[in-house]
Amino acid sequence: MTNLPPPAEELRVLDAELRQLDLRRAVLLRRRAWLVHTLRATAVRQRAEAPWAPPEGWPPGPGAGAAARRPEAGAPSVQNVLLVLGGVLLTIAAIAFTLVSWGHLGIAGRALVLGALTVAALGAPVALLRRGLRSTAEAVAALGTALTVLDAYALHEVAFTGTDGIGYTAAASAVLAALWAAYGMRLGLWHPLPLAVASAHLPLLLAAIAADAGPHTLTAVLLATAAGGTAVALRATSAPVPVRVVAVVGALGAGAAGVLAAGWLCWSASDPGSAARAAALLVVAAALALTAGRFVPNREVAVGLAAAAGLFLVAGTGGVLRVSVPGEWTVPGCLACAIALLAAERTPLAQPLRQGLVRAAAAVQGFAVLWALPLVVGCVLGPAARAATPWSGAPRTVRDAVFTDVPPPPYASTVPLVLAVVTATLVVAGRRTARRTAVLVVALVLGWAAVFVLPAALQLPYTVGLVAQAAVVVAALGLAVRSVRADEGPSPLALTALLLALVTSVDLALLSLASESATIGVLAALTVLFGAAGRRPGAAAFTAPAALGHATALACAIGASAGFAPHHTALLVLVVPSAAALIASRSGGSPATVPVEGAGAAAGLLALALAVQEPPTLALVLSLCGVLVAASALRPERRAAGWAAAALFLLATWVRLAAWDVGTPEAYTLPVTGAALVVGFLRRRRDTAVSSWTAYGAGLAATLVPSLLAAWDDQHWPRPLLLGAAALAVTLVGARQRLQAPLVLGAGALALVALHELAPYLTQVVGALPRWAPPALAGLLLLVLGATYEHRLRDARRLREALGRLR
Repeated sequence: MTNLPPPAEELRVLDAELRQLDLRRAVLLRRRAWLVHTLRATAVRQRAEAPWAPPEGWPPGPGAGAAARRPEAGAPSVQNVLLVLGGVLLTIAAIAFTLVSWGHLGIAGRALVLGALTVAALGAPVALLRRGLRSTAEAVAALGTALTVLDAYALHEVAFTGTDGIGYTAAASAVLAALWAAYGMRLGLWHPLPLAVASAHLPLLLAAIAADAGPHTLTAVLLATAAGGTAVALRATSAPVPVRVVAVVGALGAGAAGVLAAGWLCWSASDPGSAARAAALLVVAAALALTAGRFVPNREVAVGLAAAAGLFLVAGTGGVLRVSVPGEWTVPGCLACAIALLAAERTPLAQPLRQGLVRAAAAVQGFAVLWALPLVVGCVLGPAARAATPWSGAPRTVRDAVFTDVPPPPYASTVPLVLAVVTATLVVAGRRTARRTAVLVVALVLGWAAVFVLPAALQLPYTVGLVAQAAVVVAALGLAVRSVRADEGPSPLALTALLLALVTSVDLALLSLASESATIGVLAALTVLFGAAGRRPGAAAFTAPAALGHATALACAIGASAGFAPHHTALLVLVVPSAAALIASRSGGSPATVPVEGAGAAAGLLALALAVQEPPTLALVLSLCGVLVAASALRPERRAAGWAAAALFLLATWVRLAAWDVGTPEAYTLPVTGAALVVGFLRRRRDTAVSSWTAYGAGLAATLVPSLLAAWDDQHWPRPLLLGAAALAVTLVGARQRLQAPLVLGAGALALVALHELAPYLTQVVGALPRWAPPALAGLLLLVLGATYEHRLRDARRLREALGRLR
């Protein structure tokens, strides 16, 4: 740990450093200003001493600007371009002469011309090198090497016309490679050596093709060519870079082609003998890769070559096994070979080679897990199809229960073995790695998958499969409970075990839907099991909600088994929210409280969904849910749940009234108004600053507004009379208590009721008046209003101020 100074001391040090930086910046700025001034003065002096130059746009004189213009290409570049172009043109001319003008000369003339040109082109670099003209020597030597190819072609056309073209090309390429290599090494020229190396890759392959060799022989020739190129690349450490590049590219190309051909021959063989011969070629390729990796200087390249060697060995083994053993044992055999590669850790091989072989083994294990993945996914998702046809009859085997609509993956019987072997390998490897926890988590998942798919892979009977899946749940849950710590929470290993237990339990519950008795028995066992595991505080956040979920499914199953209607089953489901509320009240604010309450809320929603088709039962379910929520609101940290309880009670009341065909709006609104007024009154008692609109406005409007709308179309007198009496009472209470909301709402409602009652009489009066009376009355009213406008405005301001003083 670094010892940090006290804050005061650190602040003093920082202030001192900042002062030093400011001083240094000031010095640098002064130096910069001096340098700028000096440069400007020098530029001015140079312009004053410079001769006169014509303004911009004047035509330049002879030689003007020649000194300032720089060449765009250097002399060496120009020289190389000229030499290369000259060599190319001479080569083209020689090719044209050989192909086009060859027939115009006799045999002696042909030999004399080509021989003279070749000797001259190959001999001229000797004199040029003595004079130090290396570039020119390289260009002329390149022409000479091109002429040797033409000589070989001419020799075939004159002396060896009856020989096979491919065989002659193989021999010519070998001779030319040797000639170019000796010529380049003797004179020290750089371009003949890469050409020699490139040409040396052709003789063996062309000779094998000319001899009509089989695919195994051609593959061996490719690997031999790759071995030669690898040897050249490793030994020619002092050779020019182009030589090594050509050797590496040729070795990689020939080696890749050989390995692909050997792999195809091995995995497409129809008998063990052919597969074994191809596998031997892959072993040769692996040995070649390991040898190259031993001498290559780059560590990463060595690791890659060793990994490729390991994959070659596994591929050869798999190809032989494919035609020697049943198909389901091919992948386990490859996996066994990969496990054997791990023994390289105890061999005297170099560390990069051992690391590469281990990586190859890990890659093969990953491929094996991917091969097993379809069966695992099918076993996890397949039982979900049973939800569409529950209790349709128990199948014969677990595989029939899992794969009902789709065929199972082929070669599934060895999947558990593959997963178990990979799991054991990871457990052993996890002891010696720094990422032990991550490795053990992966091993736990793979081990679970191995045991999980075992019943389907072995086609165990349906009942035995259910017992096996239940054992998996018990094992995973037991491991999680034993690994969890209440004070630290679940570790990654314990959390993984909990999730695996939950997944397995859901899959087991879905799998049991094939039989009625199995469904009830499995759900009851899962409820008890997860409920017992929920007693551990560290795991309760996962196990307690799971127990409640299984209990909800059990309640539905019991209701369906007893022949209950869905709305009657909803009352049975309400047992789960009751248990959840009881558990949450006793959890004391632990991490499991919120998940338990969430599971209880989900069960309550399910009960509401089941009872929605029967309004009387729905009202009862809403009331019971309101009771449970109100009980939760008694806890100090859940006071806000009281609003939800009130809403549930209100909904229950409305549903009950609707079931009774009650159409009076006051029956629905008065409970809301009463509750809202009580809440507002209690709130104003606690906080006198709360306005009357906040406390009573919503409650009063909830009844007054719907009643006014109903009374406006009501042709009878009881509703307007009662509404007017209620509005008068509200107005009087608002006036006495000096409350703005009751006063305004009550007065407004009373005025509208009075207007509603006087409307018929006003209509009769208007109908009895002559037609000129309404305009005359309107004009008179306007005159009166205009005469007393100012006084009325003052009265209106006083009324507004009076209302504003109310609370």
